[in-house]
Amino acid sequence: MFIATLIAAESIAAGDISEAVSEMGELCGVTGWNWIDEGRAADIHFADDIGWAWGVLGGRFLRTDIAIQPATDREKKLLVADMDSTMITVECIDELADYAGIKAQIAEVTERAMRGELDFASALDARVALLEGLEESAIQRCLEERVKLMPGAKTLIRTMRARGAMTILVSGGFTRFAEPVGTDLGIHRMIANRLLIEDGKLTGKVRKPIVDATTKEVTLLEAIDELGIDPAATLAVGDGANDLPMIRRAGLGVAYHAKPIVAAEAGVRIDHNDLTALLYIQGIASAAWAAD
Repeated sequence: MFIATLIAAESIAAGDISEAVSEMGELCGVTGWNWIDEGRAADIHFADDIGWAWGVLGGRFLRTDIAIQPATDREKKLLVADMDSTMITVECIDELADYAGIKAQIAEVTERAMRGELDFASALDARVALLEGLEESAIQRCLEERVKLMPGAKTLIRTMRARGAMTILVSGGFTRFAEPVGTDLGIHRMIANRLLIEDGKLTGKVRKPIVDATTKEVTLLEAIDELGIDPAATLAVGDGANDLPMIRRAGLGVAYHAKPIVAAEAGVRIDHNDLTALLYIQGIASAAWAAD
């Protein structure tokens, strides 16, 4: 059995869902549909032909994200999340570069790396090298002035934790951002790159080995072994090319407002909603969400 979850950024009408269900019909073996939250999110239950289901549902509903997944292991026991442009609204290295007056130069490289056009580790080394000599105090200023949590991030993390899930933040960014962000969100474990600092200034280097795509994948797999859970009970979410390995290996891999290469490969893509969409995908209604 499969579930197609419809999540509207604005609203969705029961009549429109009923029409889609009728069109899916016997070919998909539809057994019915129900609201998760009326007017906002709904589940359609069916037995077969995912391709036809996508053909009927894809692009049919305005500003609506759609996730199709097996009905089993729907609620996840492990969340592994990217940080920059996923759990927070910015790319920290780009914002930090602004304090050095070179944001445009670094942001261009960041964008290309996130699109998969550059080797991540080499691109990170090159960008950090340009920050050599920047005052360490700029990190705290950047954290306070620029770093904002992604809408829905706290609700997602706190709800999953309250329901017994392990949460891990694994970032190709920096510990000086990941640790306070993770603590604020209530994430169990934070993994990121460590900027090297001497005499109160950035040296232009990061501690090796670099946290990259392989690190993210290994983090997911090691957590599965540690928890003794089925890989199907895992969720990974990110937006950039360095998130793809963990997204591919997770039971549910989600591309969140992602770069094209990620959106094309992920099992689920969220283009219209905030991070609470990941709760709806697990069948969790807003009445059961933990407060921010």
